[in-house]
Amino acid sequence: MTTATEVARSLYTALADEDADALFALLTDDFEGTVSAGMPRGVGGDHHGRVAMITDVWGRIAADYDIAVEPAEFLEVADGAAQRVVVLGTYRGRAHRGGSAVDAAFAHVITVRHDRITALQQITDTASWDIRP
Repeated sequence: MTTATEVARSLYTALADEDADALFALLTDDFEGTVSAGMPRGVGGDHHGRVAMITDVWGRIAADYDIAVEPAEFLEVADGAAQRVVVLGTYRGRAHRGGSAVDAAFAHVITVRHDRITALQQITDTASWDIRP
């Protein structure tokens, strides 16, 4: 059996590789994503299903930014049948338009069940994501 931390690490590898197929396989059909209000491109809020998260969040951000998602610390917490991993890290990169830099800390709370991700809650400094011309 894979640990929740190993599953979470797979998420960051798939994001770095821009591997939509790996993301699709890693997230459950009933995946629930919660993204910080105030994120660019209107992606903040709740996203139901893996397709919504992949296309409506990560895809829309990739359209405007070259971003590296850099996890630094993984904290695993058991929670009944599911496991949670709190991942602390930093988003670093640049906006395509205007080239403004992004350097924003994040916390992701990832819920894992049966070696797949069922939920992700993102918390970040949304002001650090402004696109300036």
